[in-house]
Amino acid sequence: MKFFTHRKFDKAFKHLSAKQKEKFYKQIEIFSQNKSDKRLNNHSLTGKYLGYRSMNVTSDLRVFFEEINSETIKLVNIGTHSQLYG
Repeated sequence: MKFFTHRKFDKAFKHLSAKQKEKFYKQIEIFSQNKSDKRLNNHSLTGKYLGYRSMNVTSDLRVFFEEINSETIKLVNIGTHSQLYG
């Protein structure tokens, strides 16, 4: 599976703690093996985020992404629930 990032994601990712980054990489590994794994809470978004999906990194940290095709994922943004939805 190929991942590429949007500049918003890159900017936000720089500000995460080492622990959050480590958890992100673990979740991406799970995602690569099984996009439907319950631990990810992978779901489609609605409203102004229609066309994007979200998955959990931690209980409050989320990643917004776009499935380009079955093998290509664009990571759009990462942040807490309030940062992304607020």
